[in-house]
Amino acid sequence: MINIIAVGLTGYFYQAGLTTEGKLAPIALGKLAEIPIIGRPLFNNPPITYATIVLVFVVHYVLFYTRWGLRTRAVGEHPKAADTLGVNVYKIRYINVILGGAIAGLAGAFLTLEAVGSFERLMTNGRGFVALAVMIFGRWTPLGSWGAALLFGVTSAIQTQIQFAGVIDIPHQFIGMLPYLLTIIVLAGMVGKSRPPAADGIPYEKE
Repeated sequence: MINIIAVGLTGYFYQAGLTTEGKLAPIALGKLAEIPIIGRPLFNNPPITYATIVLVFVVHYVLFYTRWGLRTRAVGEHPKAADTLGVNVYKIRYINVILGGAIAGLAGAFLTLEAVGSFERLMTNGRGFVALAVMIFGRWTPLGSWGAALLFGVTSAIQTQIQFAGVIDIPHQFIGMLPYLLTIIVLAGMVGKSRPPAADGIPYEKE
């Protein structure tokens, strides 16, 4: 329902030809950006990209080394047990859903402000569903999901380079399927191996 509303609202307010005033420029971090191989990918990026890298480690720390993170994992695994200890299950769930939505919104801002520089209908092109596969493949942890995202990113970059290079004479639609085929393969291979939080998606009813 939320996906349909998002598509409808953005389509309704969409203005043909509307673009941003250029994309956000990369910010080189001095000599770090000159390090061979890893310098440019890690230390010569626009601000949103830097923010996402920092967020990976911040979220990991918060989830596994703070009281809030402990309570967050508790209400995801066994909300009744957390409730008996005085944890406000509803409050923590609502706040975390809002924070998760804000981070997802940051991903949308990246597409329009850093990756493309304009807005188009359905420009996410199924990346949200790929993100779900990334989270499952990363075993529901920030660092694991980051590693899985890098794998999918490499696959996406490969299919783009193949299309531009023209080294394979097949319809571009088949080449463009590579990231999504990888998604299917990963999900099929991870069935039963990656366990989600026990109470994930289950409404909590206080007794």
